[in-house]
Amino acid sequence: MTAPKLALTEGDLSSITADAVVVGTLQGPDGLSLADGAGAVDAAFDGTLVEVLRTLGASGKADELVKVPTFGKLAAPVVLAVGLGKEATEEQVRRASGVAARALGGKKRAVTTLASIHLGPAVEGTLLGGYAFTEYKSDKGDGPVAKVDLFAPVSKEARAAVKAATAIAESVIIARDFINTPPNDLYPASFAERAAKLAADAGLEVEVLDEKALRKKGFGGILGVGVGSSRQPRLVRLSYKGPKAAKKVALVGKGITFDTGGISIKPAANMDEMSSDMSGAAAVVASMVLAAKLKYPLEVIATVPMAENMPSGDAYRPGDVLTMYGGKTVEVLNTDAEGRLILSDAIVRACEDEPDYLIETSTLTGAQVVALGKRTSGIMGSDEFRDRIAALGRAVGESAWAMPLPDELRGDLDSRLADLANVTGHRWGGMLAAGIFLREFVAEGVQWAHIDIAGPAFHTGGAYGYTTKGGTGVPVRTIAAVLADIAANG
Repeated sequence: MTAPKLALTEGDLSSITADAVVVGTLQGPDGLSLADGAGAVDAAFDGTLVEVLRTLGASGKADELVKVPTFGKLAAPVVLAVGLGKEATEEQVRRASGVAARALGGKKRAVTTLASIHLGPAVEGTLLGGYAFTEYKSDKGDGPVAKVDLFAPVSKEARAAVKAATAIAESVIIARDFINTPPNDLYPASFAERAAKLAADAGLEVEVLDEKALRKKGFGGILGVGVGSSRQPRLVRLSYKGPKAAKKVALVGKGITFDTGGISIKPAANMDEMSSDMSGAAAVVASMVLAAKLKYPLEVIATVPMAENMPSGDAYRPGDVLTMYGGKTVEVLNTDAEGRLILSDAIVRACEDEPDYLIETSTLTGAQVVALGKRTSGIMGSDEFRDRIAALGRAVGESAWAMPLPDELRGDLDSRLADLANVTGHRWGGMLAAGIFLREFVAEGVQWAHIDIAGPAFHTGGAYGYTTKGGTGVPVRTIAAVLADIAANG
């Protein structure tokens, strides 16, 4: 996707030649009102813009879009009034900017006054809301608006904010592109190659283990899951060391490039969505590229297992016992609980680097969707770090909620054959049980958190805010916020 060119601008808004000017509206107790930054536009309408908008049915509710012709009052022919709801928060500016970006598709130039409210979120919303994955379409469509002027005071700080927000949005787009690539083109080997090239171009150190190296080193979980596919598994390791790195952070992401469920096969309905089962890996690879771009004063090492979970004569079976990397044994009771098996190998390997913090993210359990819905991630792990990540996720607009790891569920993972089983014998607390399983492989003393994105990673409905259909790129922005917070506060 070709992204819009962004530039800060200030001066006489009414004289800027563009296809449209974007303003924000608010839904207050006294009815519709204009958000900050819209004063010059209102002045060009002789103070009647609110009256005009009301006549057209505008209320200021979130994501509302109303177009107003300017009849020569501005150099731009139309005003796009986008609803911010009851308060112009950073997230509402991000969402409104996304709505405006989609409405501007195919235009040459626009000016947004939303940037004068919250600059960074306006940038993110503009770049993400106009995103479209057209790689496999004969008709690519109009494409996003070519240029967006950010109407805000120009300063060194403002330029830095635009640069950082652009880097974050570009990394989300990297993740979205990975997720939206169909599984006949994105399989473990090709995913590893693409990730390695992106990482090398960003200046990261890269290591890729193929099936022979995985077998030699004893990665039993990754090999067990991937053995049923003709497309053999991979483990990708990406390393970044920033200037004056004071803390070390490990990132782990689930890279199941397609999940049939294996021998415990899934129902046919909506199985096509399982091409998104590598969303955690996509987010981690994109976050590593972002770390290099923003030069966090941290050491960050990603361990990304990649496999395809297929049924075949070679596939692993319910009842098999796998010896994981590090030596623990796991009885497989359900081959559709495969993500935790490849993640366990990766977590043990990541902990060998002796990180201060470990963040793992994956489309791990359908139970997450049952518990929290399609838009809220479940966060589990060390209590303090878990709560910190959940708060930072909500602050950047990626809804997240802290979840417990009840001790009484650990006994339900006991196995008659091995150190533990990969599922419990019941349906209760499935997301929590998966978190407890992963905890068994985290080294003592490491602050860790698991982000379950089974629902939020992939959007199947119509576009809203800055979220388009398909891969969302969640939780890249959360990971970026956590890395920035660790860099600033330890």
